[in-house]
Amino acid sequence: MEDQLLCCEVDSIRRAYQDINLLNDRVLHTMLKAEESYLPSPNYFKCVQKEIVPKMRKIVATWMLEVCEEQKCEEEVFPLAMNYLDRFLSVEATRKTRLQLLGATCMFLASKMKETVPLTAEKLCIYTDNSVQPGELLQMELLVLNKLKWDLASVTSHDFIEHFLSKLKIYPTTKQILRKHAQTFVALCATDVNFIASPPSMVAAGSVVAAVQGLYLKSQDTSLSSQNLTNFLSQVIRSDPVSSHSSSFFFMEGCYHVCYVTHMHAVCYECHAKTECPQPATNPGHIS
Repeated sequence: MEDQLLCCEVDSIRRAYQDINLLNDRVLHTMLKAEESYLPSPNYFKCVQKEIVPKMRKIVATWMLEVCEEQKCEEEVFPLAMNYLDRFLSVEATRKTRLQLLGATCMFLASKMKETVPLTAEKLCIYTDNSVQPGELLQMELLVLNKLKWDLASVTSHDFIEHFLSKLKIYPTTKQILRKHAQTFVALCATDVNFIASPPSMVAAGSVVAAVQGLYLKSQDTSLSSQNLTNFLSQVIRSDPVSSHSSSFFFMEGCYHVCYVTHMHAVCYECHAKTECPQPATNPGHIS
């Protein structure tokens, strides 16, 4: 019998182990300095956009989140895509009929930045029920890149989660669950217009606090109570000597309450009901 070459094909993507040096305070300080450079304008609905209103953003953001979940994108893709979308809308008036095209383009760019195998233009067009053609998406990509001045290395709330979790004294198995809950909070906050101009570090901190409360970890360790944890993380954020987060404690308390009260039901659904068969992402259709 002739020798045969047996190949073992593995679908899973190989990833490098996390470098703990990226979680040191120097990196955190650099991120805190950089995050304000990537904040969109909080008033772009009033000052820039003539047709687009907050409700339309919510519809498109929800659709984008569903697409990212169905395609099993990396967790950081969706928050990054929403940052691109808000920054673009802060500087360029856009017709409401082109908002879904913009959302697809932002996912296209974010996927290229964060995915080993990025989403294709053709696949994204399918999710629009082919109301967008690949050529249109590629043209829009150039426009978005131009308006963002090719600066796509945005600091998002997702980037801070691991830094904050590394400072908590919790078991690795608990940390894994806590990370998933916090990531879900961050994604839901990205769909909420109330968090458009909120510093990503504070949204991440509020999400971590809300996740801890949702898992009832405070009953196991008093240091994880909402008051103690909020105070601790506010000090972490203010650890940068040139940081402008002078009112971070009060902001984080408000952020935590909005996260916990507004999104807790959705987080429970996202984190515990994913054993059900996933539903295909629905096209928002014509936004009016």
